[in-house]
Amino acid sequence: MKTSILLYTGTTLLAFLGTYFLNLGADNAEQYLAVVAVVFIDGFFGVWAGTKLEGFKTNKALSVLKTLMVWVFMLTGILMIEKGFHGTEWLSETICAPFILFQLISAMKNAARAGLIKNDLLQTILEKIDKHKS
Repeated sequence: MKTSILLYTGTTLLAFLGTYFLNLGADNAEQYLAVVAVVFIDGFFGVWAGTKLEGFKTNKALSVLKTLMVWVFMLTGILMIEKGFHGTEWLSETICAPFILFQLISAMKNAARAGLIKNDLLQTILEKIDKHKS
């Protein structure tokens, strides 16, 4: 009897958590995909540039996965706060938008280091970004 109660309680708890995170991910799939995409784009070009310059380094390639996990967990926490507290809907845009911008700039710099973008073009792009900041 006690074993079945514990089993049902554990199963119910796992089902609740699984459903909660499934709904959170489904409702905010675009935000999760944006974070995953920019981390992998930056990581791809970073590994490519690193391989060309100093050879393949496993620890640098694995840092892409570490960065991805950190930002997915942070986004999950932010979205949970947004869902739980009325008036905090601005948090994910405020915290994640600068991260995405910096990752995209890093991806462009890594692509230039890999030889895929000419440095002149990269400098022009970065100057245009600086003009819009003011």
